Amino acid sequence: MTGLFLLLIISLVHLSQGQAGLTFTQIITDVWHPGRVQDIVLDLRLPRLVIGILAGGALAVSGLLFQTLTNNPLASASTLGINSGAFFAVVLAAVFFPVWLNQFSFLVALIGAVLTTLFVLALAGKELNPVRVALTGMIMTLLFSSLTAALQLLFENETSGLFLWGSGTLIQMDWSNTQFAAPLIMIAIIIALLLGRSLDILALGEDMARSLGQSVGRVKFISWLSGITLASVVVSVVGVIGFVGLIAPHIVRLLGIKGHRPLIVHSFMWGSVILIIADTIARWIQPGQEIPVGAMTALVGGPWLMFLAYKTAKNQKRGEKTLGGTKNPVSGKVIYPILAVISMLIIYVSLSYGGVEWASIQEWFEPIIQSFRFPRVLLAFVIGMMLAISGLILQGVLRNPLADSSILGITSLGGAGAMIFLIAFPSLSIVWMPVGALLGAFLALIVILLSAWRNGLQPILVALMGISLSAFGSAIIQILIVKADLVVASALVWLSGSTYAKTWTEFQLVLVLFILLLPLAIYLTRSLDAIAFGDELATNHGINVSKTRLIALVTSVVFSAIAVSFVGTIGFIGLLAPHMARRIVGFNHLPLLITSSLLGGILLVAADFVGRTILAPNEIPSGLVVALIGAPYLLYLLRKS
Repeated sequence: MTGLFLLLIISLVHLSQGQAGLTFTQIITDVWHPGRVQDIVLDLRLPRLVIGILAGGALAVSGLLFQTLTNNPLASASTLGINSGAFFAVVLAAVFFPVWLNQFSFLVALIGAVLTTLFVLALAGKELNPVRVALTGMIMTLLFSSLTAALQLLFENETSGLFLWGSGTLIQMDWSNTQFAAPLIMIAIIIALLLGRSLDILALGEDMARSLGQSVGRVKFISWLSGITLASVVVSVVGVIGFVGLIAPHIVRLLGIKGHRPLIVHSFMWGSVILIIADTIARWIQPGQEIPVGAMTALVGGPWLMFLAYKTAKNQKRGEKTLGGTKNPVSGKVIYPILAVISMLIIYVSLSYGGVEWASIQEWFEPIIQSFRFPRVLLAFVIGMMLAISGLILQGVLRNPLADSSILGITSLGGAGAMIFLIAFPSLSIVWMPVGALLGAFLALIVILLSAWRNGLQPILVALMGISLSAFGSAIIQILIVKADLVVASALVWLSGSTYAKTWTEFQLVLVLFILLLPLAIYLTRSLDAIAFGDELATNHGINVSKTRLIALVTSVVFSAIAVSFVGTIGFIGLLAPHMARRIVGFNHLPLLITSSLLGGILLVAADFVGRTILAPNEIPSGLVVALIGAPYLLYLLRKS
């Protein structure tokens, strides 16, 4: 009853919001008579409210089903990557099959959701370990988000309007979406209710269910189909809205509700409450301007996911997986010259070829190449080196193969900090941008340390906390973009990370900062070698582990924050480069630092070159190119761990 009463109250508040100021009295009395109030309420506001109730309820029930099927408290359509897969299919159809999308939007989203689910289940393994499933789904989300952003940038006209929709919006111009979605949602929920007793038995374990005569395969197939259908319907009518399916079932369980049939009913109610409250707050923050409701749910869902991740990961056995590396390292005398030559070659190619024609060395001194391409390429190389060093230090000090500024949320919150500084102080010079990025990045680091320090910085816990922070930071960035009225293309470039239009001033500033920080990173390598064998052994060698760890973390965050403030949220370089380096030069951190930094520079320059030439004159942000490589590699790494 509490949920129903709260839904009624918040619905009335929701109906009163809008550019046309209407009082509660007008809504209650004048809606029954033809005229302005009735037109506004019945044709615009009520459809928005009803689709919000249906969407919130559908997401909550789908989350409940996924949590039961995977035995995973972290499961929902957003954390399993199902929402992102469905939206990618929608954007893909908008570009290449617009007629199909107009006629069969739900089927398009359903196909994307089904394929994503199959991918996640196949990659997660038969045991469906909760942490592995959650990490796999979140990595799939990163991959599909990168692919979707690339399509939106390359086909801006075809995908116009999908940026806001992709972040979730309840805007409705009539009752058509409600008429389409309501029957599908109700049918799926009725099926879920009919399966309630079977789900109760399944929750006891598959072996127990089979011993009681249950057809486990049939129950799971129908339940998966119902959950995926609910998520797909929501994506097809209101876009990608995350975390409702994660939060609502847990609230219901905290209220003491047991049994899947009552859980389904109450989850639907509380899912509706959460989404309508989120939309109400979004409209209150920016009256007359649409803030994505999906960003608002992520602001709440990010911390909630951190709490659930903490509870789940702390009960997991700490893995003994090492950081990896070859037992037959290549000598630095061999590999350093090779990497130096590759670096010079990739820089030469990037300076000489602009996507249309080659330029001779003599033409390098022409204004266009000298003023635009030169600083861009050189800055990309230095930023790549900084990101690689940041990732190497993080992996070494945390002894975590999944550590990287993008995975740990440092990049995302650093980007949010830079955006806040940019919007709050628009008159400030670009020199001050790193200050905002540093504040955001250090906030991410503090949250991770506070949550994971007592558990020995367990790799899985740190990774889950970081991904939660990434979602939170991305939500802040989306809200800031809407409030600042940034155009969609510019917003996507910032979110994706790009080295576009960099100047000599920016390159010189980055180079100075890199030169100042590099000696400290080199000094830390000896301590990282000792820490790699365990804190106790490092202490026996006279190293103050806590002090060294703190200095190393601060150094890594500073490297990452500087990179974010100049090129946006580029990720995965810090993950890829150190892993590649370990397979070449082994475990010692000084050769690792040299090799990783050169590989990082090569990777980012190569990504920038591919992004600006493969579809010239159109550009793909280098951050997206790196993500399209990094996300599959992270899946491979997780599969092996």
